[in-house]
Amino acid sequence: MSKTVLVIEDNPSNMKLAVLLLTSEGYGVLEAVDAESGLEMARTARPDMILLDMRLPGMSGLDAARILKSDPQTADIPLVALTAQAMAGNEEEIFEAGCDGYLAKPVRRDQFRITLQRFLGTASLMGSVGQEE
Repeated sequence: MSKTVLVIEDNPSNMKLAVLLLTSEGYGVLEAVDAESGLEMARTARPDMILLDMRLPGMSGLDAARILKSDPQTADIPLVALTAQAMAGNEEEIFEAGCDGYLAKPVRRDQFRITLQRFLGTASLMGSVGQEE
């Protein structure tokens, strides 16, 4: 059974790219366009991983990360920040909020794939032929 990733992203182009990359790697995708709906989806659907944009309308990604990591229902779900703010200091702030990793935008496919494999503990369905577990 394929693993599921929740993408919380308000930019339609970035969402489309994330969904395309995830589905091309064989993962299931859940989509939320703001932190509030993403938090609810995380609690009810219990995805295997969450990709969280840091700049969302209403509640910020940092605040959403803090809530996800303080909630016993979602604290153990790997949380990866999606951010265009890959400057000194931002990385520390992202980790302090509870994120387990981050991907800088624009997302590079190779980094995206490495991050998925790192946090999902499995190679994707596509491109994993010949690799040993």
